[in-house]
Amino acid sequence: MSTPGKQDKRQMRAAARLYAVQALFQMEQSGQTVETVQREFEDWRFGVGYDEGDALAEGDVTLFRTTLDTAVNRQAKIDQMTDRALVAKWPIARIDPTLRALFRAAGAELIGGDAPPKVIITEYVDVAKAFFPEGREPKFVNAVLDHMAREAKPEAF
Repeated sequence: MSTPGKQDKRQMRAAARLYAVQALFQMEQSGQTVETVQREFEDWRFGVGYDEGDALAEGDVTLFRTTLDTAVNRQAKIDQMTDRALVAKWPIARIDPTLRALFRAAGAELIGGDAPPKVIITEYVDVAKAFFPEGREPKFVNAVLDHMAREAKPEAF
């Protein structure tokens, strides 16, 4: 079996980020534990093929697990960072649950990941575009994540 190329690794990381946002959303909506949702995603979504020929993307399992664990274990810190990046009248509890999950996943990478902040911002703006292809949300996500990144890793700017 060959090792994945640079493009394949990038696609696997992008898929892991999308899956992490979906998993965090599912956890909040269903009340399921991180372990339960993590296992479900790894068993039923990562690289699963379907009869019609469509297949779900293979994800970077390590990035997926690390993002979920950090988002859950450091949620209070991440939510506080997000609140500081949002307009005072819009605390994190009032925003769309998909965006809340996205900010938690991105925040987890910003405080605990090794990717440069600009890469993290770009990747999660792309995730926002997948969920909100016609809306203004991707620009909103870009602005909030930029603020969060400057707080989490000021040395990178």
